[in-house]
Amino acid sequence: MRDLKIPEQRHPEKARKPDNAQPKKPSWIRVKAPGGQGYADTAKIMRENKLVTVCEEAGCPNVGECWSQGHATMMIMGEVCTRACTFCNIATGKPPEDLDVFEPGRVADAVAKLGLNHVVITSVDRDDIEDGGAEHFAQTIRAVRHRSPETTIEILTPDFIRCGPEALEKVVEARPDVFNHNLETVPGLYPEVRPGARYFHSLRLLQRVKELDPSMFTKSGIMVGLGEDRQSVIQVMEDMRAADIDFLTIGQYLQPTPKHHAVDRFVHPDEFASYEKAAYGKGFHMVSATPLTRSSYHAGDDFARLRAARNLKLGLG
Repeated sequence: MRDLKIPEQRHPEKARKPDNAQPKKPSWIRVKAPGGQGYADTAKIMRENKLVTVCEEAGCPNVGECWSQGHATMMIMGEVCTRACTFCNIATGKPPEDLDVFEPGRVADAVAKLGLNHVVITSVDRDDIEDGGAEHFAQTIRAVRHRSPETTIEILTPDFIRCGPEALEKVVEARPDVFNHNLETVPGLYPEVRPGARYFHSLRLLQRVKELDPSMFTKSGIMVGLGEDRQSVIQVMEDMRAADIDFLTIGQYLQPTPKHHAVDRFVHPDEFASYEKAAYGKGFHMVSATPLTRSSYHAGDDFARLRAARNLKLGLG
């Protein structure tokens, strides 16, 4: 049995790679250690419902702030991913178990206990399953909708690259409020950063969501500090707008361990502000671009602003 707390067993494909130095973090991305009653209460609900969260598995720097407010991003379909992206801290390899048919119900129960107005549900990649876990996503959406009908649902999905078109259709038919799939980085860095994925496939996935349901909000994000330049980031923005993506997130890449992709640089907050300005100029309804921005960080507040922004553009008040 693998012990996923041991780095060599958590990331066996990275174990023999040379170490990359981890530079000291600048003051603008340091955060407080997690703690407090709200954090403990959220953790208890997660444990009681036997749920995995991307907050913990990916080592998110915002976990203390979010969990203290009762906000946790559920990660379904297990804790082992079939991909081996060089930036990601989620355990990799062959998943040891089949999908848990009771998991959608446990997610719905946790959402109800936390009293969430907005929930984000993500997953590992499951290339070992014929539909990539699409039906499991759909069942989870339906379970949350049944238990908490007033809660808005945001999903952050895999790319379903090995699946037929019906996989994406299953998820869209379950009608999440926001469909998020992250491009993660600029296309030129895909071979070294996201080798199991294809940039234009991911872009097309998001474009097709809009074709299937034009009313559904779409969202995507990238990290900076991986080795990209400004022009390549601007090009990603243009590609996203051509795919009619509504919401863009940009955050600083933070290196989980010495075996992961090296941090090329720490991007200054002023540069993030300039990216935000450029993105709004290209027509995004909503942009979050800060060093600590992550896909689900302040997702509920951002969704409310996103919906208001679109209504304003449509003249709906």
